[in-house]
Amino acid sequence: MTQSQDRSGPIFLEPGVGSSYGNGWRQLWKNFLELLLVLIIAWAVSAAFSIIGTFIDNTVWNFINAVFSIFVSGPLAYGAYYASLHAARGDRVEMSDLFAAFSRNYLNAVIASVLVAIIVAVGFILLIVPGIIFLCKLAFVPYLVVDKRMDAITAIKTSWNWTNGHAGTIFLMGLLTIPISILGFIALGVGIIPAVMWISVAFASQFHAVDLKQRPPQAEPVAPGGPFIMR
Repeated sequence: MTQSQDRSGPIFLEPGVGSSYGNGWRQLWKNFLELLLVLIIAWAVSAAFSIIGTFIDNTVWNFINAVFSIFVSGPLAYGAYYASLHAARGDRVEMSDLFAAFSRNYLNAVIASVLVAIIVAVGFILLIVPGIIFLCKLAFVPYLVVDKRMDAITAIKTSWNWTNGHAGTIFLMGLLTIPISILGFIALGVGIIPAVMWISVAFASQFHAVDLKQRPPQAEPVAPGGPFIMR
């Protein structure tokens, strides 16, 4: 899908709650239609599958649902992360981004989504705090698997290393999703849709900012003009 808005070049960010949500806010409105369609299609796939489940025996359905979650929902979610990352970078968002994990790194997307789910679940079972830590430390795995095409184990190790010094920021960003979601529901319910999209691009912006730290750009940073100023 072709973007109608002009691009002013790559976006340079410093990691942080304000900078990530600020960039997420700006890029959300520049890519609103594309991101909305990605979200609608992702939800439609899940809804259609749930409807089918009403006609299937529970035992069989539980097995099919597990298979679907592992081999379809996980990679599809990774594709949605990839679309948000394109928006966060100021790149063109395409509908095909939603299915990028299937074409770019499918097997590792499946393995990574399962491993991350297991690691986080074990953390929450042992104690809630380790689960939260694991969730924050592995937040970059979807981007690394699809964008960098890393294998699952390398992506997990890289996310763990890249979030050193940033896990607290990711945690605070996670806390901020609560009031944003509440305000979205208050806005006649439909506000939850842009709220979800904003949150997704904000987290992608944090990854983009940390990624830039790993490989400093040659160009001079572009001042974004404040957290919520449209550019």
